[in-house]
Amino acid sequence: MISYKELGLVNTKEMFAKAVKGGYAIPAFNFNTMEQMQAIVQAAVETKSPVIMQVSKGARNYANGTILRNLAKGAVEYAKELGCENPEIVLHLDHGDSFEICKECIDNGFSSVMIDGSHLPYEENVALAKKVVEYAHQYDVTVEAELGVLAGVEDEVCAAESHYTKPEEVIDFATRTGCDSLAISIGTSHGAHKFTPEQCTLVNGVLVPPPLAFDILAEIEAKLPGFPIVLHGSSSVPQEEVETINQYGGALKAAIGIPEDQLRQASKSAVCKINIDSDSRLAMTAAVRKYLAENPSHFDPRQYLKPARDNMKKMYIHKIVNVLGSDNKLG
Repeated sequence: MISYKELGLVNTKEMFAKAVKGGYAIPAFNFNTMEQMQAIVQAAVETKSPVIMQVSKGARNYANGTILRNLAKGAVEYAKELGCENPEIVLHLDHGDSFEICKECIDNGFSSVMIDGSHLPYEENVALAKKVVEYAHQYDVTVEAELGVLAGVEDEVCAAESHYTKPEEVIDFATRTGCDSLAISIGTSHGAHKFTPEQCTLVNGVLVPPPLAFDILAEIEAKLPGFPIVLHGSSSVPQEEVETINQYGGALKAAIGIPEDQLRQASKSAVCKINIDSDSRLAMTAAVRKYLAENPSHFDPRQYLKPARDNMKKMYIHKIVNVLGSDNKLG
């Protein structure tokens, strides 16, 4: 058993309580590589923001759970080296789909886990989440559960269509499971292709997706006042990165994300954790494609991964300061 406290990590309980009260959201950035970790830590330290470093099932398969855990430990030490005396870094399992994977992560230094039983019948979702919560809370690990289904594809998470969270179910679900935060479905979706052009409205030559269901969010807030709410699938898919990728040989067609002004509005409510993954992938890929196209004789990975890291850091800082509002919230 490896406690996350030995690694210098924190759980989400206190940071979520502060975020709900303060009207901002904690950034939850997925990472698979050292460069992503470095960019996340640099951005968090420079903006004085708490941060959640997320690991999906796909990331664990790709990079190895032990390596990712030690990257998270290294992230804490790196933040201190950069001048942050008391960093607030969470290592979170994103979309755990079984009790076994959640237990494995808890036993190996994760400070927070998500159990995603949203694809199951309601009572089975409740039972699974409750089982994970009972185990996690023995070790002061916080648990996120999900109610409602997000459409889209990202790693092993795949759903053809979304089902909005039913506000009438949230009190029963939160009470019976004992979860610490609740991921809901109000119109976000996974991946870079969140909407089809047919679902969007053309405004000044830009495809604008349908708005998030803020009425449902308001109903959920009214039923669970002050309870931490999570939004998955919240990448905005910056069109400048999409254009760069396509300019240098990519073929990303109709990649459309969630408008940042809507995420900023959500972060001022009980939404205290917003997940961003695809935007990081786009920033990294755009920088790599551009560098290699402009420097065809170069082959040292450090040459093209450095601008990729810098571009991700720039994106993370933008999200923290201009979208989530979590800058200067440490301590």
